[in-house]
Amino acid sequence: MRPLWKGAVSFGLVYVPVKMYAATEKKSIKFNYLHDKCKTPIQYRRYCPYCNTEINNEEIVKGYEYEKGKYVVMKDEDFENLPGEKTKSINIVDFVDLTDIDPLYFDKGYYLAPGEGGQKVYELLKRSMQETGKVAVAKVIIRDKESLAALRVADGVLTINTMFYPDEVRKPSGIPELDYEIELHENELKMAVNLINNLSAPFKPEKYTDEYRQQLLEVIQAKIAGEEVEAVPAVQTDKVVDLMSALKASIDLAKQERDNALKKDATKKKTTRTKKATAS
Repeated sequence: MRPLWKGAVSFGLVYVPVKMYAATEKKSIKFNYLHDKCKTPIQYRRYCPYCNTEINNEEIVKGYEYEKGKYVVMKDEDFENLPGEKTKSINIVDFVDLTDIDPLYFDKGYYLAPGEGGQKVYELLKRSMQETGKVAVAKVIIRDKESLAALRVADGVLTINTMFYPDEVRKPSGIPELDYEIELHENELKMAVNLINNLSAPFKPEKYTDEYRQQLLEVIQAKIAGEEVEAVPAVQTDKVVDLMSALKASIDLAKQERDNALKKDATKKKTTRTKKATAS
């Protein structure tokens, strides 16, 4: 991997030189838009309708629309004079508990690796954060945008998640469907809690897969091979009689699936022990 950003973590009077690497990548399947008639890829042009001509990148400037149809033009020097524009520093502001941060605030994730000569202070910051169990709230400028960020230790590495500012997180008060009043029976709530408890398990990200993407790739490969593509049959669901029946059926199913998983795990462990004993 190539670093996306080089700078330092500002930790009181301590500076930790770091390199930033992308921690995630989107696996979405990308499609090109084609002209149906001739199957030629569609072109997207930089076109000025007033001058009736195509333009190149050198002719494009940034404009802020302060009124409908009225713009103020921003030049490179306007950005260069902004405070912190040229800084390459992750400035830690506070240390907080991770549970205090609503996941809605998280945006993109990155790994931080020690920069040249920064291994000792990197390790110092990492171990001290592990000892306290705290997460650092910081500010960082990446690609002309200042973001809040959460700095924490994960899998033995310093990671950083850029975050939205509070005024960037929409409030749910503007959703009309949430303005309702409803009464729940005590038994309904108890059974719902029971269902959650039966479905509870440690988070293991490796057990989750993108089934839609996999099926889509299979359809694409079938088309490449010239095979007929069959539609995936929809899962048939029984008609729900009432809420209590649905909850009870869900609890029974969750218990059955958990028992099957435990049996499968026990069989796997037994097979592993047998192989080890045979090998020895």
